[in-house]
Amino acid sequence: MITLKRVYETPAASDGTRILVDRLWPRGLTKEKAQVDLWLKNLGPSTELRKWFGHDPDRWTAFKTKYRQELKTKKPLLQKIETLAQHGPVTLLYGARDTEHNEAVVLKEYVD
Repeated sequence: MITLKRVYETPAASDGTRILVDRLWPRGLTKEKAQVDLWLKNLGPSTELRKWFGHDPDRWTAFKTKYRQELKTKKPLLQKIETLAQHGPVTLLYGARDTEHNEAVVLKEYVD
């Protein structure tokens, strides 16, 4: 089972393996407080795509299409998530304030 959670939310035992999927480490958050088990920064959108998107909901549809194209080249990282999910709960962590328009949403859909 794969769930999504903002990295700034309080960690819970039910999160299982906590995987940060942002390319950049979240501002103002220590590694101890984040309790991230795995940081797959190369799974996040490219710097160019991230900057272009800028969390603009008007660009969401195009962002999803472009990010899925990038994910096609990251099979080993995607397989890592799938393998972990077969052995227990996995929570994909993201830093964005927008819970509906971020890379973790696209990533979960892609893996599912």
